[in-house]
Amino acid sequence: MALLGTVCVAAGAQAQPAVIFELGGKFDKSFNQAAWQGAERWKQETGKPYFEFEVQNAAQREQAARRFAERGANPVVGIGFPQASSIEAVARAFPKVQFAIVDMVVPLPNVQSFVFREHEGSFLVGMMAALASKTGKVGFVGGMDIPLVRKFLCGYEQGARYARPQVQLMSSMTGTTPAAWTDPARGAELTKAQMAQGVDVVFAAAGTTGLGIMQAAKDAGKLSIGVDSNQNHLHPGFVLTSMVKRTDLAVYQAFKGVTPGITALGLKEGGLDYAMDEHNAALVSADMKKQVEAARADIISGKLRVVDYTVANSCK
Repeated sequence: MALLGTVCVAAGAQAQPAVIFELGGKFDKSFNQAAWQGAERWKQETGKPYFEFEVQNAAQREQAARRFAERGANPVVGIGFPQASSIEAVARAFPKVQFAIVDMVVPLPNVQSFVFREHEGSFLVGMMAALASKTGKVGFVGGMDIPLVRKFLCGYEQGARYARPQVQLMSSMTGTTPAAWTDPARGAELTKAQMAQGVDVVFAAAGTTGLGIMQAAKDAGKLSIGVDSNQNHLHPGFVLTSMVKRTDLAVYQAFKGVTPGITALGLKEGGLDYAMDEHNAALVSADMKKQVEAARADIISGKLRVVDYTVANSCK
């Protein structure tokens, strides 16, 4: 708690927002970093400070949320589904404070729950993987084996088969505990195993574990696909694209003012995208982009339906 005291709200500093980053930290080059960018955008636009804490262990989640609320921070934003129980407990205890949670629903009148239709963005990068593959074999390495990650996998598989019906897909999960998000060595090991079987494009949906996945792909002269943040720059010429999940948008919106209830973000709302820049421009042909953009339009219009694993409990 002494550690928490060093980062919390100073006496008299009322109504400043606070953000609690999940394991991996705000510079994880992925999920947390995107959230940090949203907080920084708010700071730059308003000229006001915000408060932050980087979780190092599970016990700190509720401690941090409670201490921020006690000191007058408002709103308090938790990054990631593991913080749902702590946000719920503290939001009940402090009904006049506003809270937000990313990637989980906390059904309380002072909480805004941000959820994403990750299957939509994953569909698009799945198309790109299948179209870019020379072997006809694409891979997926996820982090913790939970429905949320299966949602990424399901969308990715649908997109790959939509673009190339005979494509072969291999998938692996890093583990069944939160440690699966922060194990680059294991991610690299799983990637090498897939590539030994012919995979030449792999989607890394695994937090900081993805850094090992992407490194292994680059070392093998193969392609990877980043996640959450734009990770194209990590290995220029070897990252086909990144499935950008706009956690920055969620944090930015929450900092501007919490709207209690569920806020769902997908392609239509600009909450998801695939990343294009100078680092991957040579890897994405005009025809590939044309096909992907057509699919994007059809998903947004409702013409093309992408199965949500967390609703269907399957990928069919």
